[in-house]
Amino acid sequence: MLDHPIVNRLIGVALQGEKKWEWAPILLARVSLGLFFAVSGWNKLFVEKNKAGLLEVMHEIGIPFPEFFAVLLASVEFFGGSLLTVGLLSAFCGIALAFAMIVAIATVEVQTIPAGLSFLNWLDYFLYLPQVLYVILFAWLMVSGPGPVSIDHLLARKLGMAADQDHATPNRIEPLRERAELQ
Repeated sequence: MLDHPIVNRLIGVALQGEKKWEWAPILLARVSLGLFFAVSGWNKLFVEKNKAGLLEVMHEIGIPFPEFFAVLLASVEFFGGSLLTVGLLSAFCGIALAFAMIVAIATVEVQTIPAGLSFLNWLDYFLYLPQVLYVILFAWLMVSGPGPVSIDHLLARKLGMAADQDHATPNRIEPLRERAELQ
């Protein structure tokens, strides 16, 4: 395209991102989500006003065994968020927290969307729900992994399973092919 390496590099970064910095937004997303849910769970477990409010919502929407499910939800948020913050068992925490958000969307949040909207207006309200964004972020973190600044990554390295130890990744094969072709 252009014959200037800096311009080519900038165009490449603009079109494909910069993989060497990929860890930073993963870390930011994982830690901020984890802290948010850990604090939310803590408040539902140990702050009487919040505990009572959660229990009231559980009764209102007709959840069976509301006392049990209130404690379960608060525990999933607190422990799942805490583990997600440090990057331990991140995929399992993401699944549990995403499930909790899907249940919240289905049982509470969808009812807050006004009736009689066109599909696009309904979709606008739906996508504006924070729980929808949380589910999307959890899905991204489950696919991308918790990043190199996590306990999961340290464990994977100890077990010889870390992605950066895999010599069969496309990023490492292509330069090998290019070198072989040059010889």
